[in-house]
Amino acid sequence: MWPESALPRFYQQAQDYLDPVAEQFARDDTTLITGIPWRKAQGAEYFNSIVALGAGAGLYHKQRLVPFGEYVPLEQWLRGLIEFFDMPMSSFSAGPEGQGLLLASGFRIAPFICYEVVYPDLVAQNARNADLLVTISNDSWFGASIGPLQHLQMARMRALETGRYLLRGTNNGISAIIDHQGTVLQRSPQFEEALLSGEAQIMLGSTPAATYGTRPVISASALLLLTMLVMYHTFWRERD
Repeated sequence: MWPESALPRFYQQAQDYLDPVAEQFARDDTTLITGIPWRKAQGAEYFNSIVALGAGAGLYHKQRLVPFGEYVPLEQWLRGLIEFFDMPMSSFSAGPEGQGLLLASGFRIAPFICYEVVYPDLVAQNARNADLLVTISNDSWFGASIGPLQHLQMARMRALETGRYLLRGTNNGISAIIDHQGTVLQRSPQFEEALLSGEAQIMLGSTPAATYGTRPVISASALLLLTMLVMYHTFWRERD
């Protein structure tokens, strides 16, 4: 597994390199999962994507884009107004909902790119029919701050909620193998060249969090708020 933006070229421009690699991986019954930008044939739309090659198959376009990093809100007014809004690779399109899973040697992989793993409902929805979770990220945006550590913690929570092993690959650390209870089994150091290898187990079934998502929490919060409002109005009515 290679991280987000591991290949800084569109897939269509990198096929001379990727096709021989995919053929070799297929002969070895090995799957390569990598992040790479994807361009539609017409060239009008670009996606931040993840693809499975070799003994695997599948393509996923990122759905939750980073504002000002991957797209510019109100672009028709802001683009060109300030130099910051002209960052390269800031014109991605969001991928559609209901995309299929990746396949790796017959196993079903639910992919997530960068901070998509922060969204519990998105992860739960895609994890229901998956054997493993995979997330790739470019955490170099955060530098030496606590950002990458927080990002790792959020990924651990998604593994715990869904009861699935999660494989995390980043280009500057922290890459990790996380079990179905959210425990980090192995991790790579930050800002060091490293190869992380290990084993992940296939987990089946569904947890309450994967089945219902955040709906019980939202419903309980709404009920609590309604109860507090009723008590408040009752209290002031009695005082009057």
